[in-house]
Amino acid sequence: MLLALLGAGCSSMKATVDINAPPDAVWDVVSDLEHYHCWNPFFVRASGTLRAGNELDLTMQPVGKGAQRFSPEVLELEAGRRIVWRGRLLMPGLFDGRHVFTVERRGATASRFTQEESFGGIFVPFVGFEPYRAGWERMNRALKVRAEALAASRPTLRPAPPRRAP
Repeated sequence: MLLALLGAGCSSMKATVDINAPPDAVWDVVSDLEHYHCWNPFFVRASGTLRAGNELDLTMQPVGKGAQRFSPEVLELEAGRRIVWRGRLLMPGLFDGRHVFTVERRGATASRFTQEESFGGIFVPFVGFEPYRAGWERMNRALKVRAEALAASRPTLRPAPPRRAP
């Protein structure tokens, strides 16, 4: 009832990038939290273990704003494909975000990476989301560069030529 009286809001964002690298290369970059500081302009620091129920320690850098540290809980992990976490401000109902990273196969050597988040809580109407959306776009472009470089550096496995009979 209190939330209804205060005008609880709900909003969502989504950012997608196509990457010329197989899903395993994209996943290797996205799931390596300890190296986010090397390439990620949005989540500039990350630590923790990607396992359902675990808490992560993340620092994000929205475009034009100060760094913000938070500790979301991993809700789901589907290795190689999907990470879901929930962050919240102080307590449920004030400002909650459910963030999803998804890696999809888009052919033999291509992938699509999507991050999306749904927000809820009484503070949602007062948040300007554009600095975060711009940060996601920067992150997606940096992920594309990093995953494509990783894929290019990996040896390709080619089938052995057929053997000739003696």
